[in-house]
Amino acid sequence: MKHRIYGKRLGRNRNEREALFKNLVRSLFLKEVIQTTEAKAKAIKGLVDKVINQAKNPKTKRLVNQFLSDKLTAKKLINEIAPRFKTRISGYTSTVKLGVRKGDGAMMVQISLVKDSVAVKIKDAKVVKNKAKKEAK
Repeated sequence: MKHRIYGKRLGRNRNEREALFKNLVRSLFLKEVIQTTEAKAKAIKGLVDKVINQAKNPKTKRLVNQFLSDKLTAKKLINEIAPRFKTRISGYTSTVKLGVRKGDGAMMVQISLVKDSVAVKIKDAKVVKNKAKKEAK
């Protein structure tokens, strides 16, 4: 039974897993698009949301620097990426399936940071559509 067990182990011990997650998150913030396996992408999705939310809050920027341990990445996250998501609460990443890897058959995905302007336009379109429906009634 899997009581009180959270997350995927990914065939690694705790220290290796934490290092893997930090490196994947750091690469995602630097390049904004990375290719990885589906299991790894699902594992870091919540961590990316948590770090971006911390970067948006001026009181917790120290925690961002501590987690990333790379000044260049932390600076880019705080100055460029976090301001893009001021209106967004969560859901900062999107994944696109690329197919299976030839060597071992693992499902590969492309995980990227979403463009906030697209989400705002879709949201605004829904609001306009709902207002039009209410006015029609």
